[in-house]
Amino acid sequence: MSEISVLVPSYNHAPFIERTLRSIFAQTHPVKKLIVIDDGSNDESPQITERILLECPFDSEFVQRENRGLCATLNEGFSRSTGEYFAYLGSDDIWLPSFLAEQIGLLESRPAALLAFAHAYLIDENDNIIDRTDHWTDFADRDLLPLLLRGEIFSSPGVVYRSSALKKHGWNERVLLEDYELYLKLCAEGEFARNEKLLCAWRQHGWNTSGNFPAMLKEQLAAQNRLAENLGIHRSELDRIQQELRFKAVSGYIRNGYKSEAWPLFWKNLKGSESLVQTLKTFARLSLPQWLFQWNRRRKHGKAAKKNGQLRLS
Repeated sequence: MSEISVLVPSYNHAPFIERTLRSIFAQTHPVKKLIVIDDGSNDESPQITERILLECPFDSEFVQRENRGLCATLNEGFSRSTGEYFAYLGSDDIWLPSFLAEQIGLLESRPAALLAFAHAYLIDENDNIIDRTDHWTDFADRDLLPLLLRGEIFSSPGVVYRSSALKKHGWNERVLLEDYELYLKLCAEGEFARNEKLLCAWRQHGWNTSGNFPAMLKEQLAAQNRLAENLGIHRSELDRIQQELRFKAVSGYIRNGYKSEAWPLFWKNLKGSESLVQTLKTFARLSLPQWLFQWNRRRKHGKAAKKNGQLRLS
């Protein structure tokens, strides 16, 4: 049977890490090794981790040290791993029991694929399902570069990597957005395998890096600039792509509470709009009071949570 190592990079997620670890214990495909690295937490995460790992049904290793950042933690975790496959799960996220079996099976059937990714439920602090990524986009299969360049990124809890692909690149420890640059590099070397199923849960709360949308956009643009030559993208083409990405990002700015920054981004990148309809919709969203937009967002999440209930692992 194919062997996989799993990393949990942990940082100040005391309310969630037990749920995360138990979702790994419950996998139908056995884990060769579980590595948990506490990246300088100042809450009760380390104590909870030590207690829960006493029940781990397979080999586990716990490392507790000072804060070095997520990318450094990912590289350290991978260096401690063994097996043909590697995956990491944030200490607030969850895998459904069949996650590893599904993703490893997909990679076994697709030898040209460097990673497999799946759709995810979005859950709140109380495990209520507030959205799902397959409602946003189907993504694509095999060649993901066009979507990645447009800022459409699948969630990290849904990914399993071939270890051989990571040995060449790893994570850039000088960046904030951990996976985007790595995905671009891997796109140049092989295909990505899409699993259309919902196999994991991505938790949304006040501590998520993904909520800092201006920083995310800056990281995406910088990664594209660094790798454009390797990806065979001419500067004039990249300028067009990035203008479209900036205009599309206006909606993300609004959604995450950066309305004042969204206005200049809108006006400077009007040529990046795909259509008049997109321009008018974006302008309408900018014109709404921020409190009304946030209220409507909370209303939609509450409605979804009431309809879908809590995430169940069985």
